[in-house]
Amino acid sequence: MTRFGIGYDVHKLAPNRKLILGGVEIPHALGLEAHSDGDVLIHAIIDALLGAATLGDIGQHFPMTPEFKGISSVELLKRTCALVAAKGYAIGNVDSIIVAQRPKLAPHILPMRERLAAAMQIELDAISVKAKTEEGLGFTGTEQGIAAYATASLNK
Repeated sequence: MTRFGIGYDVHKLAPNRKLILGGVEIPHALGLEAHSDGDVLIHAIIDALLGAATLGDIGQHFPMTPEFKGISSVELLKRTCALVAAKGYAIGNVDSIIVAQRPKLAPHILPMRERLAAAMQIELDAISVKAKTEEGLGFTGTEQGIAAYATASLNK
């Protein structure tokens, strides 16, 4: 049996924060404001995985409590994969999109895929990361924030 899930996340851009996407620190003047490290890509992937396994959402498992303050989203992804595996599922593939006007993300896509594949213990070929701009439109296009979408398939 194969199941599918979808995830979405968004965070505001803010000064004095690191920009971390897909577990990779990306040089930029602004970072993402959040309780954790603000990695919208990983947060969207987590919600896609949890959704496919009918395990709720990221806020149910990793609430805004002191335990998760400033935590690496890579660690949250590893914990999510353990929850999914405990329910008897294996990750089939993950497809994702980051929506950001800047910085240009093309040079960082492969390192993101490698970091994500390692965290999820899946083949590199099972994780896709794409980046899109919004041609100056909306909150991402005006560089107020960054959004990410993800889908995941799970096999039992």
